[in-house]
Amino acid sequence: MAELTLSARDRIDLAAFAGRALRADDVAVIRIKRRPDGLLGVWVNTGFDVLASRVVSGSMSGDDVVCGASELRTVLRATYDDPAAATVDTGFALDSAWRGALPSAAGFTHVDDVPARVLVQLSRTGAEVARTQGSGHGPPTGLLDQQVLNVSSESSDQVVGVSMRSVFALTAMGFVRQADNRDISETSPIDDIDDAEMVRVRATAVWARLDARFGSVYQRRTMPLGLSVN
Repeated sequence: MAELTLSARDRIDLAAFAGRALRADDVAVIRIKRRPDGLLGVWVNTGFDVLASRVVSGSMSGDDVVCGASELRTVLRATYDDPAAATVDTGFALDSAWRGALPSAAGFTHVDDVPARVLVQLSRTGAEVARTQGSGHGPPTGLLDQQVLNVSSESSDQVVGVSMRSVFALTAMGFVRQADNRDISETSPIDDIDDAEMVRVRATAVWARLDARFGSVYQRRTMPLGLSVN
């Protein structure tokens, strides 16, 4: 159990993060870890075997806690009508429910930037394929594992693959939004996304990371890819 002290805006943002995590997994757990810069890193293991993270301002009793996404969203929502309710209890600690280590904050190098519109369009194309080829268990594994982009660096020989798993996770968590900051729906015109909106691709030898304006996703690097974006 830990106590979080957050601004009203950060409580709303964190509740939205928890809500999106629950769409993919109704028993999702969230990990909150204090960062060296004093901010709080919030993490979830998405239903796509990809980690999603965003950063909020605030303080926390303790340095690292795992809690239920549903319980956290409930207590955060209960504070919406009370501006003075800045401190919330994360509830029963679920540390044993978290599997795997978090990526290190250090060591990532910038590879290149990809237009957000490109990634949203890839997500929509993949979703259409999933509707025709998927099952009650979700999109086929072959689709999720497909490497849909090769992102290369002009300053080195590094090539980083972006899989459909990462693309689905990025859009499902709402990390790319319309130019007016509204959520993107399946029917939102692609032109509603600012054409200058970029998603930054960073990598280490182990992790590929996509940084959008409202959060990041991380996937372990595995196989070589097919399509290059320079």
